[in-house]
Amino acid sequence: MHKLIERTTYLDQLSLWREKEMIKVVTGVRRCGKSTLFDLYIGRLKAGGVADKQIILINLEDEDYSELLNYKKLHEYVKVRILKDKWTYVFIDEVQNCKEYERAVSSLYLKKNLDIYLTGSNAHMLSGELATKLTARYIEIDMLPLSFAEYSEAVEVTDKRELFDRYMNKGAFPYAVRFADNSLANSQYLEGIYNTVLVKDILDRKGLSDTTLLKSVARFLASNVGNPVSANKIAHTLTSSGRPTSASTIDTYLEALTDSYLFYRVYRYDVKGKMHLKTDSKYYICDTGLRNMILGTTNKDIGHQIENIVYLELLRRGYTVTIGKTGRGAEVDFVAVRDKQTEYYQVSASVLDENTLVRELASLKQIKDNYPKILLTLDVFTGNHDGIHQINLINWLTT
Repeated sequence: MHKLIERTTYLDQLSLWREKEMIKVVTGVRRCGKSTLFDLYIGRLKAGGVADKQIILINLEDEDYSELLNYKKLHEYVKVRILKDKWTYVFIDEVQNCKEYERAVSSLYLKKNLDIYLTGSNAHMLSGELATKLTARYIEIDMLPLSFAEYSEAVEVTDKRELFDRYMNKGAFPYAVRFADNSLANSQYLEGIYNTVLVKDILDRKGLSDTTLLKSVARFLASNVGNPVSANKIAHTLTSSGRPTSASTIDTYLEALTDSYLFYRVYRYDVKGKMHLKTDSKYYICDTGLRNMILGTTNKDIGHQIENIVYLELLRRGYTVTIGKTGRGAEVDFVAVRDKQTEYYQVSASVLDENTLVRELASLKQIKDNYPKILLTLDVFTGNHDGIHQINLINWLTT
């Protein structure tokens, strides 16, 4: 039995910016819950006394609104429905489907008593005309599939470790929780999302034509989650396996995969020198279930899978995240910064082996400042190692 999950974190962010002179842009990979978020938020507005006629909801993936894919018609459709004496709330889902939509949006922004909310499945929409025309006039809310805390509310499994394994292996797309106990249905659903993102958000939108190469790059990233990656390394690997390509071509495909929110690129940061490094970034996928579907595996490479889960959770909690270089050949998994405060995270499946514990603590011990240093593991044990806090990962995810 599955309940509708109240995406409270995101709802509260929308509420925070309600009726402010800012366009609210909810971004994220397809099927992560953006449309449902609008439904939930509209429900919250109505519960607070907002009337139906104050709400304009447009889904540009829906054939019923196909005429509005023309920006002039989109503009006119909204304009004639704006109320003069009350706030009007306009919600436009998958706005990037409308060519030159930014012309309609930037004009609507000038209207009084109009509160604008958009969703999009491609980061390029925020680096193009919209950003140019509306500098400092929009805020982006980056949405992800369910957190473990949200997933725990939706799936009725009492054993926390069993629930976590299911979360890690099957993934956390909101609709996919219905198939959490059916591997075939779950895999088919995830494959549908994956193929739609590849075709609609990457190949069509970017004008790329080599589906095989795109899938090869995506598979390489999925199998190397948590490992340093460069365009040169991918190009060399694919060329060696009989698929000749260049680093510049791979760069184009890497950008397309991150623009679609399928993968997130994380840069490295020299903790001692306090500078960002451009060499060998790491990539994390938007959902570990999707990774397992791409690779056809489960319960493998748990260390990197939980590292991926921690990275996404830090994003959800509002941190800016980098990989920390702490010394020659030494790294801390994540340097997380929020409200000018820094935290350091090391992630390991288990440190019950003494040698593993020593190795995982070593990078953190090289950091000489007084910011919190945290070691997350799946071990039941929690404690303190000379100021480094060891915390159970599953408990951390739900607190």
